[in-house]
Amino acid sequence: MASTPTPAARTPRSARLGLRATPEQERVLRRAAEVAHKSLTDFVLESACQAAEQTLLDQRLFLVSDDRYQTMLDLLERPAQDNPCLRDLFSRPEPWETP
Repeated sequence: MASTPTPAARTPRSARLGLRATPEQERVLRRAAEVAHKSLTDFVLESACQAAEQTLLDQRLFLVSDDRYQTMLDLLERPAQDNPCLRDLFSRPEPWETP
């Protein structure tokens, strides 16, 4: 059963990456690629890109201009506003709790 290629997978690849792995790492990667019905290259590349995107999203240091920083502080200092949708959401029981 072949998976449907993502738009990135349909884009011609021109950059070449090289890496070395232990035999154990190669076995795990090949097995995971097989289970995912992907080629080893597709599996490793997609996994690496997902990890890279998550790493970039997890950055906690944001450099901004003084003006933007002050704007953010001003927003944080504003009084809380009522949000009926959030109130409704948080009043519902969690899906994992037994009613």
